Amino acid sequence: MSNLELAKKRNRAAAERTLMAWIRTSISLISFGFGIDKIVSVLNEAVGVNNPIRFTRILGLAFVSLGTLAMLGATVQHRQELRNIRKENYTYVPDISISFIVSIALFGIGLFAFFGILLSI
Repeated sequence: MSNLELAKKRNRAAAERTLMAWIRTSISLISFGFGIDKIVSVLNEAVGVNNPIRFTRILGLAFVSLGTLAMLGATVQHRQELRNIRKENYTYVPDISISFIVSIALFGIGLFAFFGILLSI
């Protein structure tokens, strides 16, 4: 097996590990969003609070949406990387970082949560 083929094999294995990491991250975001909504809903029912704005539902849906979109983006990026690896003259071209996009989205969700809690006091 040539050095080029070994390099392609290593790159493919790295792409698989990266996709698995994104799957774990996406599942965590989805679970966190679902958990926020359900826990607060149960607590509100136990106390008898009726919140018409449903801030926690919006926050939970934001996490679920971010996790779902991160999964979609990682899957698309993975398929593109595998297509590039199959090419005979494979060269690395940096793409837009899904991690950067997710971190910006988490920053936005965090600001939303911060001001939502601040204004509800």
